[in-house]
Amino acid sequence: MDSADGPRESSTVLIVEDDFMAAELLRAFLEELPDVRTVTVADGRQAVETLSRIHPDLILLDVMMPRMSGFEFCSRVKEDPATRDIPVVMVTALNADADYELALQCGADDFLRKPVSRAELITRVRSLLELRRLRKRQPRRPRE
Repeated sequence: MDSADGPRESSTVLIVEDDFMAAELLRAFLEELPDVRTVTVADGRQAVETLSRIHPDLILLDVMMPRMSGFEFCSRVKEDPATRDIPVVMVTALNADADYELALQCGADDFLRKPVSRAELITRVRSLLELRRLRKRQPRRPRE
C-alpha cells in the first residue's frame, strides 16, 4: 500500500502475554494490518531479552504475568533512553481504577481491558503506530 510519501514502512508489535490463547487472539486481530508484523513472548523477562535484539514500534503488554509483572516491565522500558519512546499499551483483565492509575504511573501510553474488542485494538494500534512514524520523521530538538 503506497501513501503520498511512498511505500508504507513495516512496523513491529511486541506482544507480551503469558496466556497462549490471549496472545494468539491479539496476533490474529493484528493480522488485519498488512504493514504490521508481530513478535510474541510469554513474560516480562523474555520481553527484556527480546528488546535487546529488536526495537519494536509498539508493545502490547499483559499486566499479570509470572517472573515480572507488566507494571515492572513497562517501568523498565520507560526508564531506558533507548526504549522510552516505544508506545506501551497495557492489556489486562484488571479493571480497578487504581490499576489504570498504576499503569499510567509506570509510563503506559494506553490501557485496554480484556476481553479486548477487535475494533478498539485495531484503532488504537493504528493511531499509536502512525504517531510513532510521525515522531520518527521529525528532527530531534535539543532538550532545554
